[in-house]
Amino acid sequence: MSETNVNADDDSAPRVTADDVRAAAERFDDDSIVQRTPIETSRSLSRTVDGDVRLKMEHLQRTGSFKPRGAYNKLQALAGRDDVEHVVAASAGNHAQGVALAARKTGLPATIVMPKNAPQTKIDATRGYGADVVLEGIDFPAAVEHARTLADRKESVFVHAFDDPAIVAGNGTVALELLEDVPEMETVIVPIGGGGLIGGMGAALAAARPDVRLIGVQAESVATVPDSLQKGRPQSLEEGTTIADGIATGGISSLTFELIDAHVDEVVTVTDEELAHGILVLLERAKQLVEGAGAAPVAALLSGRIDVADETAVAVLSGGNLDLTMLDTLLTYELTARSQHIRLEVRIQDEPGVMQELSGIIADQGANIRTVEHVRSDDRLDVGQAFLEFVVETSGRGHADAIRETITERGYEVQRVN
Repeated sequence: MSETNVNADDDSAPRVTADDVRAAAERFDDDSIVQRTPIETSRSLSRTVDGDVRLKMEHLQRTGSFKPRGAYNKLQALAGRDDVEHVVAASAGNHAQGVALAARKTGLPATIVMPKNAPQTKIDATRGYGADVVLEGIDFPAAVEHARTLADRKESVFVHAFDDPAIVAGNGTVALELLEDVPEMETVIVPIGGGGLIGGMGAALAAARPDVRLIGVQAESVATVPDSLQKGRPQSLEEGTTIADGIATGGISSLTFELIDAHVDEVVTVTDEELAHGILVLLERAKQLVEGAGAAPVAALLSGRIDVADETAVAVLSGGNLDLTMLDTLLTYELTARSQHIRLEVRIQDEPGVMQELSGIIADQGANIRTVEHVRSDDRLDVGQAFLEFVVETSGRGHADAIRETITERGYEVQRVN
């Protein structure tokens, strides 16, 4: 049977209700597929925002994100049907792993289409759960288009990442756990990609605790929800890149738009620089490794765009599948921003012993030299001169300034070039 006949993901799909979310929770019969994730208080974030900040650890699910909730709910409903023998999905990574894991549990073969630029760790993990992976397109919309063509055959079903009531209801079970574990919560902050997580959570929270403020966060460069809400219908974005690949969906659906419009109080955006800072703060202060999408609520708190002073606020850390090459990039960026990695360009007379002298000056300041480059070919130099370019580890901005001032006091022309 084709996807359009078995998958309720069109504009006429019924709105997800709290009853749907509770029914999904009752289907979660295997904690190796869907776990009840812990909640921790972040004292550091609480001090920073003058509130009581709790972290909902959805990145600790088996696949590293909340996605098995929706996928397992959907596939549980499909598994007993004679007319469904195969599932197809499209994902940048997290939905892929959720579907692959749920498919293995329910005995349904799965094919996952992922963009060609998907992180290798997510590709490998999806294959590790037993799914066939097809790399197609450069972004999520292109992967979806190809996946639909694969699913357009007898006894195959396309499992959409967010435009499906069963997926949304399963994702909404995060809110049921919050209602039990943090009954004093006043604000809940959730990342938004396609809206499947915040839509389901909104349905559950609206029924049980309409007084709770629900705030969504998008990456600024790929944000579509603010424009969608302003224009009264879903808007798409054809171009845009972000380090938060997990929420770079290119748009929301009519189903999730309806839920966001009904239940979400506010939507804010954060820059990639703020996302990077959020990731590093969580790693450094909370000892939690999350990806860009998962860090979005914390990035929004740190940016000051959300005021939770004197409130109990829950930030949902939706995913933790951060590629190590991206982590290296983020560490370099953040250490440079903190002046803990600085690059100094020192003009010298190109004579023996000068490099040793400068190295000694930096060492006497208690700093470590990571690299040094001797540059003689530069049209800013006079005859007999050279530049020594040092990359130096420091303890911060004050230490960096002291090193530069000391080099200047010793008679050298020096400038910081990063």
